[in-house]
Amino acid sequence: MAEAKAEHSAERHRVEQDSEAEPAIAWNAGNYAPLPGIPDEMVDAEGKVRPVWQPFVNALSGMTTDELAERFSRADRYLRDAGVFYRAYDGQDDTRAWPFSHIPVIIDDDEWQELAEGLKQRADLLEAMMADFYGDNRLVAEGFIPPALVASNSEFLRPLVGVTPAGGNYLHFISFEVGRGPEGKWWVLSDRAQAPSGAGFALENRVAASRAFSGIYGDMHVRRVASFFGAFRDALQSGTYGGEGRFGVLTPGPANETYYEHAYIARYLGISLLEGEDLIVVNDRLMVRTVAGPMPVSVLWRRLDADFTDPLELNQHSRIGTPGMVSAIRAGNLTMVNALGSGIVETRALLAFLPALSRRLLNEDLKIPSIATWWCGQENERAHVAASLDQMLIGPAYSRQPFFDDSGLSFSGKRLGERRPGAVNRWLEKRGPWLVGQEAVKLSTAPAFINGKLEPHPFSLRVFAARTNDGWKLMPGGFARIGSSDDVAAIAMQAGGRAADVWVVSKTPVATPTLLTRESRVPRNHPANLPSRAADNLFWLGRYIERAEGNLRILRAWHGRFAEVDDRGQALLTRVEAYLDNAGLDLSEAALPKSLMRDIDSAVYSAGNIRDRFSPDGWLALNDLSKTASRFVDRVGPGDDAAHAITILLRKLAGFAGLVHENMYRSTGWRFLSIGRYLERGLHMTRLLGELSGEDAPDGAFDILLEIGDNVMTHRRHYNVNTDRLTITDLLALDPQNPRSVLFQLNQMLAEVEKLPSQGHMTQMSPLHRETMRVQSGLAVMTANSISIDYYATLERDFEALSDCLAQSYL
Repeated sequence: MAEAKAEHSAERHRVEQDSEAEPAIAWNAGNYAPLPGIPDEMVDAEGKVRPVWQPFVNALSGMTTDELAERFSRADRYLRDAGVFYRAYDGQDDTRAWPFSHIPVIIDDDEWQELAEGLKQRADLLEAMMADFYGDNRLVAEGFIPPALVASNSEFLRPLVGVTPAGGNYLHFISFEVGRGPEGKWWVLSDRAQAPSGAGFALENRVAASRAFSGIYGDMHVRRVASFFGAFRDALQSGTYGGEGRFGVLTPGPANETYYEHAYIARYLGISLLEGEDLIVVNDRLMVRTVAGPMPVSVLWRRLDADFTDPLELNQHSRIGTPGMVSAIRAGNLTMVNALGSGIVETRALLAFLPALSRRLLNEDLKIPSIATWWCGQENERAHVAASLDQMLIGPAYSRQPFFDDSGLSFSGKRLGERRPGAVNRWLEKRGPWLVGQEAVKLSTAPAFINGKLEPHPFSLRVFAARTNDGWKLMPGGFARIGSSDDVAAIAMQAGGRAADVWVVSKTPVATPTLLTRESRVPRNHPANLPSRAADNLFWLGRYIERAEGNLRILRAWHGRFAEVDDRGQALLTRVEAYLDNAGLDLSEAALPKSLMRDIDSAVYSAGNIRDRFSPDGWLALNDLSKTASRFVDRVGPGDDAAHAITILLRKLAGFAGLVHENMYRSTGWRFLSIGRYLERGLHMTRLLGELSGEDAPDGAFDILLEIGDNVMTHRRHYNVNTDRLTITDLLALDPQNPRSVLFQLNQMLAEVEKLPSQGHMTQMSPLHRETMRVQSGLAVMTANSISIDYYATLERDFEALSDCLAQSYL
């Protein structure tokens, strides 16, 4: 009793100490100081917290440092478990964890609506400009735009001139980079229409932020973003963009810096993720290669640069496009989101002409101005830039022109003048048509939690607009890019910037939209929609996983016996080691050879190519397996050490297989994955039986076969005799109930092959079906006495032939 009282007293004392702990952020201490002369989002010029931020600040003020750290770790854990990444091009071409800034940027709903109206007007202006550039070209003829900004622009695609999009509109999904200037007004820093990225990352930012600030997020009436994507998806499905065929996301592939986002968006919206090799143009119609044959596609949400889409009419060096894509667009059979050639509206120099263009095309003044820009291809403007270098940033006039310094942004005109005194005017005159001068403004700051405290850092907002059935709709929030220092040039992700969620806060409770469709509008995709490339990756994912498991089982059996005898020269160990060497696993180099990672890495690669069809849990389990195997390779010793390490890897493999088995929908994709596993397991056991069940098999060979096949206990229960060639053959080759036997694999393969799309074989078996049945029936009628070593060699060739037949038929 005394001990219980003492424990209770100690616990109460600890709670009292915790309640008196210093808050994580002492707002009264004035530890957050805005930069001199720069407006801040959270506090005003007098240092007072702005009303829209006050509930958030109050909530954070009551948190201890440990509580805040735990909340941040929730967000980081979610992003890590979800596998959110981007690719950094810094010479190493590696993937990086998504750089999340935990503190959101908070904006009042009234201010947001004003910004949204201005950006909708700007979207209409960009659409009208596109219609003119690829239509009558009156803007150049009337002198509103210098001819060079169109004719010399690599983004102006002449094969698309005169081509009206099937749905009537050129732009469907665009983004704007906006920032707040010193006077508190929003400016547009740039427009993105080529293949705007970031919408998927904005979704992930929102999930991560809501995990970190659960409770606070709901109480503050933050506007949700799901309705934005729901309206965009509805527009895709309703035919607003033209066509009645399938629609998908066109990606450059896994090597692209934002591939994760492409896969995430496709999975989130429930549409296909397609690469150029998935597509083919037949009679001016774009078709996707599926396992059931070519099927029409009418809308593509393009996530690669326009000139790479068609090597026939655009960039002949492109290896990621589809020949004939432009002809399908020209014939009115395909709508691109956005239209090919839309990158021209990203031209920096055009920002200088937008006020006049708005009055000419919309009969309105711009509601949200652009950052002040002067094109140096004009004499007066060039002279102004030269005379005002201290207040300028000098950058490329065209969107695809290379940048001039390592920051990824324009460089300082002041720095230019200091480096090249007296030569600036001559340089500007020579390079003028390819240069712009932009006002060097200091963007407003927002709080970032750095080294245990809040610091003001410059930020910009990326806002997304989608054309829906009701016109332009803006994502309520987008995401903020937070600079890594007080330098505006450090905002870019490649330059070390971070991304934050953006909360648009309403004064009243907000609706909680969902992407789930109404009961009367539930569409179901036919399983035959599976693209051939996805089927190929699923098939090989199954093979690589099963191959890795088979090799691990053999390695564990070898190391287990080596631990017992400590003699590599024993006949059985020598025989198994030679078998492993033929499989590319050299035990002389290490207990767990580096080549063990070959199949695991190949499995990760195959899964990475189908991220839109692969569950986050499955991806996490596969990467965990890869990381664990990498730690073990070359670090464990032979014998018990290696056997224990392999057991851990086999458990992780079993965990991955269990996730796939329990969670993957039994669609066509599942069938290809399963066929790959059954084929590889059958091939693995066939080869082992051919190697270790013959008359020349060394002592212990039958026992090691049972161990590798995980059938030791099963053999003891089924056979009241010692292990011999007949019992081994009966159990591991012919038993239809044994999930490790060869016949079991063929039975399962045949069951899955029967359910694959027929590809035109309406009344007859497909070649794959016929061949699988032939091999299966051939083994099914065999007896243990009739199977010879030569038969195993024939069966091995049959398995390989089945793989080839599947590839020829479907892949």
